[in-house]
Amino acid sequence: MKYSKIFQYAYLVFAVLFIYDAISKYMSNGEVAYTSILLGALAIFMFFFRRKFGKKFENRNNSN
Repeated sequence: MKYSKIFQYAYLVFAVLFIYDAISKYMSNGEVAYTSILLGALAIFMFFFRRKFGKKFENRNNSN
């Protein structure tokens, strides 16, 4: 169970990396990196999604 919490925060790390990539490409070339923005948003979504279902799973195990 401890590993799943580590992977939750790995999604945030990847989100920061993708958003940094998009900003750096925009600042240097003036191009909008839609792929990096989309992957950053997806990583943030996955963080909250995994956290919500992790709590549900934990609550279900504690009630038994």
